[in-house]
Amino acid sequence: MFRKIFKNVSLVSPVVHCITNYVTVNDVANIILASGASPIMADDIEEVSDIVSISNALVLNIGTLNTRTIESMIKAGKTANKLNYPVVFDPVGVGASKFRMNTTLRLLREIKFDVIRGNASEIKTIASETKSSKGVDVSLDDTIREDNLEYYIELGKRVSKRNNRVVAITGPIDIVTDGDKTYLIRNGHQDMGRITGTGCMVSGLIGAYIGANPKSILEGTTLAIASMGLCGELAKKEIVKKGLGTGSFRAYLIDYMSNLDERDLMEGIKIEIK
Repeated sequence: MFRKIFKNVSLVSPVVHCITNYVTVNDVANIILASGASPIMADDIEEVSDIVSISNALVLNIGTLNTRTIESMIKAGKTANKLNYPVVFDPVGVGASKFRMNTTLRLLREIKFDVIRGNASEIKTIASETKSSKGVDVSLDDTIREDNLEYYIELGKRVSKRNNRVVAITGPIDIVTDGDKTYLIRNGHQDMGRITGTGCMVSGLIGAYIGANPKSILEGTTLAIASMGLCGELAKKEIVKKGLGTGSFRAYLIDYMSNLDERDLMEGIKIEIK
């Protein structure tokens, strides 16, 4: 199944409409392009419905939230729901302010999301509906480890069942669940957290993978995350070999995604069913 999902991204070349983080929008667009899909970053309320109608998937990201784009997100999400196109939600820093928390709850009420992708702190906040964050990065106390893995698996399942959608919790060990079936992913490198936007990038990548595979939301989400992690591993090896830093790491991450082939992917991904 994973082979077919990967091939479909290039074959379909899905258009992914992103209303996303201004800080990371360029990197999100580039990682989508590198995967073989086509990004479009339109956020004005006057055109979002038209843009959604020519897209294959929609990604909503609240990283640089503002009152103008909230209504654009709502309108775009409702249009995607009407057309039965998959929608991804990235609740960046949801617990950092009442504004983000209240907006997230409204988005979850008014839009049917197919995937919620966040770090452990963000998913915990959504589960409790309580402001509990120091910023947009995961709290050290919420780092996913072997000794707390079962807790986060159950957390993901609970949020998934409550909202009837796939939940992806990304971290040192990634968890993707639909409430019944759960995948664990052990790809990636800790230095991916040292460059801005890897979380936003993977949410965009999920949009590409499920836009090309709308009947395989769980597995498409899983493979998108695994492929991003694998490219992070390869990029890290390259910069260590050449004595380079985080700027080069970012560039190599996108390079490896653009050159990723089926053989390297299937040999490199570390996915298990829990």
